[in-house]
Amino acid sequence: QVQLVESGGGLVQAGDSLRLSCAASGGTFSRYDMGWFRRAPGKEREFVAAISRSGDVTHYADSVKGRFTISRDNAKNTLYIQMNSLKPEDTAVYVCAAGRYTGQTPRAYDYWGQGTQVTVSS
Repeated sequence: QVQLVESGGGLVQAGDSLRLSCAASGGTFSRYDMGWFRRAPGKEREFVAAISRSGDVTHYADSVKGRFTISRDNAKNTLYIQMNSLKPEDTAVYVCAAGRYTGQTPRAYDYWGQGTQVTVSS
């Protein structure tokens, strides 16, 4: 079973950048496809980005394409997402997940972290 712990969230201004990390333990990280989702107040959980286990395939939500970059370091058992040009509508709890394929729906993922809060002020 994989445990996932996110970090790197915080309060930033519109236009700023943040890099979130997701540290994995308890399993073989390189065997899992990984994803980032977010939950904003009053909204459903939303897909953000996904990356294949080797890192050669990525997918992004249209709302973040060109601004966010997902990556992973299998030697460090860590998933990242670099978020640039942040907007107030990016405010949410960001959660990483590990699963069987690089899906854009939660059912593709078996393990979830607790999340890290990102707040973007205007």
